[in-house]
Amino acid sequence: MAIVIQPYREEHETAVQDFNRRLQSSSGDPNLVFSQSAIPRWLPPASGNSVWNEFYVAVDASSAEKPRACGAYALKQEQIFVRGKGTQRIACYHHPVSEGVVDRSFASVGMLLARDALTRQPLLYALGMGGMDRPIAKMLKALGFSLTPIPFYFRVVNAAKFLREMQALRDKPWCATLMNIAAATGTGWLTIKSAQAIARLRSQSRNSASDFSVEKIVVEEIGEFSGWADELWNQAKDAVSFATARDANTLRLLYPPNFTSNIASTRRLRISRKSSAESSAKSSAIGWAVIGVRRKDPKFGAMRVGSIVDCWAMPENAALVVRAATEALEKDGVDLIVSNQSNHLWGSAMEKTGFLKGPSTFIFAASRKLTELLQPSENPPTFHITRADGDGLPVNF
Repeated sequence: MAIVIQPYREEHETAVQDFNRRLQSSSGDPNLVFSQSAIPRWLPPASGNSVWNEFYVAVDASSAEKPRACGAYALKQEQIFVRGKGTQRIACYHHPVSEGVVDRSFASVGMLLARDALTRQPLLYALGMGGMDRPIAKMLKALGFSLTPIPFYFRVVNAAKFLREMQALRDKPWCATLMNIAAATGTGWLTIKSAQAIARLRSQSRNSASDFSVEKIVVEEIGEFSGWADELWNQAKDAVSFATARDANTLRLLYPPNFTSNIASTRRLRISRKSSAESSAKSSAIGWAVIGVRRKDPKFGAMRVGSIVDCWAMPENAALVVRAATEALEKDGVDLIVSNQSNHLWGSAMEKTGFLKGPSTFIFAASRKLTELLQPSENPPTFHITRADGDGLPVNF
């Protein structure tokens, strides 16, 4: 078997479509596919863009008839700011798919894809993966990647619905029974609300600044990001050890007006501060957030799940931004709000707003070269990664 990995071109599209059909037929998983188009629908390469996707396909050149696709992956080329080292070009390795999932004779393809990506960009990372115990996470660790879980935060808005619908906690009959009783009697509501109140009080006791009540916060929904977002990016980037670029041009590419994703509806919020004596014209942006309501997911049952997808501000304003995003989602009628935040200061802001910390399956994997670039590491961490980083949010390209 002679496996050749090449840039995905139009001539490969028929082979990739056949590849997808074989994967879906053997696995029964409709999501186990690669892009049918050689041109990325999300972040296509274009002159002058700061972030774009590239696709690569593994072809079995020994096929007697026509080229057979047996694997594929995507690279999201982007910029990262590293404190003290400036801006660097890196790439996210995402959506790797191998025929080895359904045919053991192609078992080596997964490793070949990852090695090829490292050759093209040694400053490589992956994000998500579903946990440390997943095959891709184990493979990347074997290749020398460092693996770090990105903390997961959640806030229950509708306790009764959460108890009845949170399928991940109802996998055992006795758990489901207890949760039903807790929902029916109100004890679950009391327990959840108390836990969230305690988290908020503990966080506020660790942070004496009363940043919730000094000034009025103005929240505006915006169509796209503009120059004010550049000012916020430049103001706050030195407060983090590293972050992927969040300047206005990059944000417009990441969150275009026609953006579609596993978030059913996405909103961009501009958060400003002004005193009562000022006019709205004098209000100044202190941060922004991208929020949304997730598409239906079996693990959440019938709940409407909101997400604080992305956010940015100076650390001292993080709690104000989280509060604004949370209140906007609660007005949307969600039952549960979730978010992933790597920066401990943003984690504290989540807790200050009544979020609880849960187990995380959202993993940041950095190659050896990238790990070296990001040194020295900090504890507690101040690097800034959210759910919107990496392969972003689009479903199946």
